[in-house]
Amino acid sequence: MTADHYYSSGGDIALFERAFGRQLPVMLTGPTGCGKTRFVEHMGRLLGRPVVTISCHDDLTSSDLVGRFLVSGGDVIWNDGPLTRAVKNGAICYLDEVVEARHDSLAILHSLTDHRRTLYLDRADEIVTAPATFMLVCSYNPAYRSSLKELKPSFRQRFVTLAMDYLDPDREAEVVVAETGVDLAVAERLVRCATAIRQADEVFHFEPPSPRVLVTAGHLIAAGATELEAAHACVLAPLGGDGAVADGLREIAAANLTTETALAQPLRK
Repeated sequence: MTADHYYSSGGDIALFERAFGRQLPVMLTGPTGCGKTRFVEHMGRLLGRPVVTISCHDDLTSSDLVGRFLVSGGDVIWNDGPLTRAVKNGAICYLDEVVEARHDSLAILHSLTDHRRTLYLDRADEIVTAPATFMLVCSYNPAYRSSLKELKPSFRQRFVTLAMDYLDPDREAEVVVAETGVDLAVAERLVRCATAIRQADEVFHFEPPSPRVLVTAGHLIAAGATELEAAHACVLAPLGGDGAVADGLREIAAANLTTETALAQPLRK
C-alpha cells in the first residue's frame, strides 16, 4: 500500500462521503494504527479538499486552535490558527486523538458541530461561517488504557461516529507486502503473530500491536533482519511488560514465526 492508497474495511468511504455531502462532522474511533489518519488523507484526495491536521495534547488551548494576537514590526496583529484557516479555506480539519485535548479547549468546536457551522473569534471580534466544503473530523482510540480521559457523551453525540478496526488478516498481510516488499509468506507470519498477541490482549492488558508496527518489522526484514529479530524489536519490545508477560510474548512470537526462513527473505517483484 503506497502512501496515497487506502484499503477500505467496509462502508467507511461511502459513509464519510454522505456525511461530507450533508455537512456533518465525523468522529473516527478505533485502535492505534488501524488507519484513521490515512483514511482522512485518502478522503481529502478523493473529495478534492486539503486536510489540516491538528495533533491534540494536554497543553492545546483554544487560542492554539483559532489564533491569537502577536506583535509584528511594532504592530499587534491577529494571526489565524489552524482551525480558523481550515474553516476559511473550506478544508477538512482533522483533530487527531481529540481525547487528549482539554475539555475547555474543545468548547470552541460546539458552534461548528451543530446547525450554525460557525466559528466565533471573540478576541478578533470576527464571526466565520463555514463554507459547504468545510468538514470537521476527530479521532481517538476509546480503548486506550494508559489514559484516564474520556470524551463527554454530549460532545460525542455531535458527530457521526465511524468505528474502524484492523483489516482482516489477508488484507493486512497485503498491506505489509505493498508497504515493504517482503514475501507474502513473511507478511502472513507477521500478521499471524500480531493476531495471536491481540487475542491474548485480555490476559496481558496492553495496547495490541498495530499494522504500523508490522510494516516497520517488514522493513527490517527486507533490510536483512530475521523475522524474530524484527518481531522482537518492532512488535514485542514496544509492548513492554514484566518478565512473565515478556516471556509469554516471546513464546507467541516463536510459535508464529520461523527461524529457517528468516534470513534474507526474497522480495516481491
